[in-house]
Amino acid sequence: MPKKIGFIGTGVMGKSMARNLMKAGYELNVFTRTKEKANELLAEGANWQDSVASLAEHSDIIITIVGYPSDVEEVYFGAEGILENAKQGSFVIDMTTSSPDLAQEIAEKAKAADIYAYDAPVSGGDVGARNGKLTIMVGGDQEQFDEIQPVFQAMGENIVLQGEAGAGQHTKMSNQIAIASGMMGVCEAITYAEKAGLDPKKVLSSIEFGAAGSWSLSNLGPRMIDGNFDPGFYVKHFIKDMKIAIDSAEKMQLPVPGLKLAKQLYDELSEAGGDNDGTQALYKYYQMMTPVS
Repeated sequence: MPKKIGFIGTGVMGKSMARNLMKAGYELNVFTRTKEKANELLAEGANWQDSVASLAEHSDIIITIVGYPSDVEEVYFGAEGILENAKQGSFVIDMTTSSPDLAQEIAEKAKAADIYAYDAPVSGGDVGARNGKLTIMVGGDQEQFDEIQPVFQAMGENIVLQGEAGAGQHTKMSNQIAIASGMMGVCEAITYAEKAGLDPKKVLSSIEFGAAGSWSLSNLGPRMIDGNFDPGFYVKHFIKDMKIAIDSAEKMQLPVPGLKLAKQLYDELSEAGGDNDGTQALYKYYQMMTPVS
């Protein structure tokens, strides 16, 4: 089993994921556009690489978790990209939430270069990344999947190969669609409880264990009530995900009215300066729209 992993993207999620790989015993090469973001990992024993190309050349498995599909294209394609510089027989795993079509394109070009490609977006937020309990949704060939299972297991618990290239991204779109409408429900439920003169924390202690229970209700509901809008997942990245999901749904001629409404509300939150807040900041939109009694 190859032991040297290259990791690109050490943001809110990536830093914890990379740290868990080192804890599992993997030697780690790191590159990110802003080196300071990798300083903690470097102090803990990761090796700095000066470029994407250098990281790809010196790694057996290359993992990426960057911001947008355009960032994915930048690190994978071109003379200085991963696919032009990775060794034959190596693995590339994109864990960014990105376009299913782009995942398929990466897989096709990787196959031509004798490289194994997987799209493997994640869910579970900053807490899941920190605790190594992410849900990992994988697209790619079954044949080599077992070989890289230990890598996924160092970062997550619920790991499912959903199908061929792009299937991981399609699964993540289903995840984001469910979250989008669910987040509106969480915000509305808490705002309703407050408007009714109830203690929202007491209300939460009742409804989170019934049919209304969800990850967002239990994990982000308390943050909303406490006014904690620090990002476990950025509003700007969630808007990106919703746009990808809407575009993909339109290609399938699938109506997604709940998703479109959620994106509209998040767009308004973004325009009000909320891009770098966590997704739970949608609660602020409801507070702004609720008249003071």
